[in-house]
Amino acid sequence: MYDALFFDLDGTLIDTEIISIETGLFAYAAHGHAVGRDFLESLVGTDDPTAESLIRAAFPGIDLAAVSRTHRAGFLERTETSLPLKPGASELLAAMKLPSAIVTSSRSDSARRKLAVAGIADVFAHVVSLDDVTAAKPAPAPYLLAASLFGVDPRRCLVFEDSEIGAEAAHRAGCVVVQVPDVIPSKGRWAHHLAPDLLTGARMAGLI
Repeated sequence: MYDALFFDLDGTLIDTEIISIETGLFAYAAHGHAVGRDFLESLVGTDDPTAESLIRAAFPGIDLAAVSRTHRAGFLERTETSLPLKPGASELLAAMKLPSAIVTSSRSDSARRKLAVAGIADVFAHVVSLDDVTAAKPAPAPYLLAASLFGVDPRRCLVFEDSEIGAEAAHRAGCVVVQVPDVIPSKGRWAHHLAPDLLTGARMAGLI
């Protein structure tokens, strides 16, 4: 039924979004900026350059480099030795029999570090990151690149995503999309299957 499986990373396979939001709230407050959780949640799934533009628009004059350093230090401290997987991730990855790749809006070094800390780096043949494309999600380029790396038709690829931005990218690439929302609820506009967890989504898509 499918020739390859593609997974978003943060919020889909590893439970990092809530950690990023909590450490982000601390970082902004530490530098004198009152930021709401809803603003940080609105950045979920965006690539770094896009997020930076949105932040600068919301907080003119912000020393974003300083805030980012504090945020990154807090995140690294919280995730130094372990990163929890999302429910069902271990079981799904163990059951996989198809070639698979990570397709993420994170930078390559960050994505590979998270995969190593989470103990799942060896599962994936490729990691497609922000560094590998000129147009990030919600553009279809990351998923089209992933399909090309395996030499398969995107229409025969199954994607697992949590965010609207990621689901849109996969849908526009022509892939079959399973969306498992994380911190932000979704009505599944871009999803073929909207699921409460990874295993349910895999069943809905006929993978297991």
